[in-house]
Amino acid sequence: MTISRRQFAFTMLASLGLMSSIWTNPVFAEDAPKVALIMKSLANEFFQSMEEGAKAHQKENAAQYSLVTNGIKDETDTAAQIKILEQMVAQKVNAIMIAPADSKALVPAIKAAVDKGVLVVNIDNQLDQDALKDKGLVVPFVGPDNRAGAKLVGDYVAKQLKEGDKVAIIEGVSTTFNAQQRTAGYKDAMEAAKITVVGVQSGNWEIDGGNKVTSAFLRENPDLKAVLAGNDSMAIGAVAAIKAAGKVGTVLVGGYDNISAVKPLLTDGSLLATADQFGSKQAVFGIEVALKAIADKQSQNDMQAQVKTDVVLVTKDSK
Repeated sequence: MTISRRQFAFTMLASLGLMSSIWTNPVFAEDAPKVALIMKSLANEFFQSMEEGAKAHQKENAAQYSLVTNGIKDETDTAAQIKILEQMVAQKVNAIMIAPADSKALVPAIKAAVDKGVLVVNIDNQLDQDALKDKGLVVPFVGPDNRAGAKLVGDYVAKQLKEGDKVAIIEGVSTTFNAQQRTAGYKDAMEAAKITVVGVQSGNWEIDGGNKVTSAFLRENPDLKAVLAGNDSMAIGAVAAIKAAGKVGTVLVGGYDNISAVKPLLTDGSLLATADQFGSKQAVFGIEVALKAIADKQSQNDMQAQVKTDVVLVTKDSK
């Protein structure tokens, strides 16, 4: 078994180990606002980091609010996420921070929550603005400019290539706004560098998805020069596929999220670059927006529409 396969197997086992603990115990602050954090897959290290950041913030501010965190088993289980949201409303939380699995499908459930007096703040993946408008909703989005972040990675990868080279893009769940924006950012960078995008395929944010899509791209495009993945989980899968095909150093990889699992890949050059969107802070920023709205007795539509957070390029030379 090669090092890359051990890395792949370890990550997959870690993911499976998380499936039995999707729900986490709430930390209570008596007579304080109750806040729920609803994430996507806790098998993804990015959301583990987000959860840890939120819990640390609540611990430091235990008298100010109580927190319950939860997530779904995989990135595409929209129905399960809607059920969690409905359960949080039934438990009479005051505010919900949500990283939606689908940018449109969650909107009706969010409208139902708001109608029952729950404040909702959108993090990570932006809800569809037309769908919100149709429901007469303003839901603050707290997160980075995903298109700009992906372009940072794409521009860096493009500097290692030449005009006319071929690259492939592995998209996240295609119905999510952040997946679409990251793909757009990669395309912006490739167009500016006059590099050819041979195709865009969804890897559903998963390691296995990234592996399968990359393997297919390599078979169909023997002269492929780079793979740009919408998150680091898919990038890990892409790296494994490239190693299996014996094309290490020939096909470059870019990712997004800067999870700890890719640090060795950055060091050895298997992953050329990623983007850090500071997942551990996103939920905290969202919680603070909600707590301020509660303190100021704001209604849902009184809250500010957007709070931009940072995103930066990360390479092996980053400090």
